[in-house]
Amino acid sequence: MKVEETPLPGIGVRKDIVTASGRRIGTVTQRSGETELIVSRADDPDACLASIPLTAEEASALGNLLGSHEIVAQLTEDHRDLPGVNTRQFLIDVDSPYDGRKLGDTKMRTRTSVSLVAVLRRGQVQASPTPDFTLAAGDLLVAVGTSEGLDAAAEILSGG
Repeated sequence: MKVEETPLPGIGVRKDIVTASGRRIGTVTQRSGETELIVSRADDPDACLASIPLTAEEASALGNLLGSHEIVAQLTEDHRDLPGVNTRQFLIDVDSPYDGRKLGDTKMRTRTSVSLVAVLRRGQVQASPTPDFTLAAGDLLVAVGTSEGLDAAAEILSGG
């Protein structure tokens, strides 16, 4: 997959790809730090069909959601022969009691027997985070455990 990067003098940088179906999608990151998700015509990259402004948190969450598919698919495949073992994703919201706190503060493994196997942040994977890993709004957590344990983990992350 080729990512085309185009400097936009006085504005910022546009990065986009052409999908297998011929759609052109990408981002414009402005010098001010603002980000827009864009959809352009495949035959004319300068003809923007849609532009969606994103906050930094939204851009991070979207990157995490798009990047998490491969990790979750691999974990699901790895655990398919283990009945009762499931994989689930949890998004740390701005209003989460654990935004800015250490993973160990959740006591998730002790309270639920759920293992946090990865955190996706701004498109980057942190595999096997330790208890001193600081969670942040927009983080996408990938966890493995029983259905009951994962339900309990969801409650912990949303309500403490």
